[in-house]
Amino acid sequence: MKKTRIAPTPSGFLHAGNAFNFLLTDRLAKATGSKVVLRIDDLDAERTRPEYLEDIFRSLDWLGVTLDVGPSGVEDFRTSWSQQLRLDRYTVLVDELRGKGVLYPCACSRQHFERFTHDTHACRSGSSEVGPTAWRLRIPVPCPIEVKQIAGMTERVDLAASLPDPVIAQRDTGRPAYQIASLSDDLDMGITWIIRGADLLDSTACQLHLAQVLDRPAFGAVLFHHHPLTADAQGQKLSKSAGSTSLKAMREAGGSPGHLIRQAEDYSEALLKHLAP
Repeated sequence: MKKTRIAPTPSGFLHAGNAFNFLLTDRLAKATGSKVVLRIDDLDAERTRPEYLEDIFRSLDWLGVTLDVGPSGVEDFRTSWSQQLRLDRYTVLVDELRGKGVLYPCACSRQHFERFTHDTHACRSGSSEVGPTAWRLRIPVPCPIEVKQIAGMTERVDLAASLPDPVIAQRDTGRPAYQIASLSDDLDMGITWIIRGADLLDSTACQLHLAQVLDRPAFGAVLFHHHPLTADAQGQKLSKSAGSTSLKAMREAGGSPGHLIRQAEDYSEALLKHLAP
C-alpha cells in the first residue's frame, strides 16, 4: 500500500509554506491512491503549545486536506499519537547505534562544534572532557548518499559536507533527536513516499544513512520530492509566527485558501507528469 505523511511541528502557527506542503501531499496522494497519515512532531515538548496544536487541526480543515490515519483532535493526539508516547521506540534505535560504535559523546555547543573539522575535533577523536554530553553520529568522509526521487531521478548528497556528525541524543535532556525519531516513525508507519521542503534534503540524506547503518532497508526504498520553499515579500523563508503570513491570521481575516490551493494544484499537475512508475 502506498502511504505518505503530513508532519507539522507544533512550535508556532502554521504559514503558507506549510499549507503548500500539505496541499501538495494531499493532491499527489489522491492522484496515486495513497493513504495520508497525520503525524505531529512534538518531540521537543517544551516548545509545544495548546494553541499551536489546535492551529494544526483548524488549518488542515480550512485547507480541505483529507487524512486517513492519525489523531482526530488535540485530546486524541495527546492520549494516543504524541511522539512523547514513542520515546522508547526511538531509544531502541539510539542504543543500536551506540552498540555499533558509531556514536560518540560530545559536550560542545553547536557553534563550538562547527569551528572544527572532522580531523581536528577533540570529541570525535575520543578525547572530549567529562561532563553532560550529546551523542553525535560519526559520519564517514566522504559519505555519498543517493536520494531516490518521486519523479524517477536520483539526487546525490555528500552527507559529510552538508550535515557533519548530527546530534542523535540531546545533551541537556538525553532525549533522542529529530533525525532518529523521524526515521523511526516513518518505518513504523510504513511510509513509502515523502514530500518535503528543500531545506530538509540534508535531513533526508541523514535518515537514509541512519537506515543503512541500522540495516533498515525499507526506508531506502522510500521516494522523495523536495519542493522549493515559500518566501515572504522580502524573499525570506517564512517562519512560524502570529503575523500576517500565518494561516491563523488569514482565517481570522475571513480569507479563502483558494490561491494556496491553486498554487499546489499547478505544481502537482506538473510533477505528476514525471512520476516514477
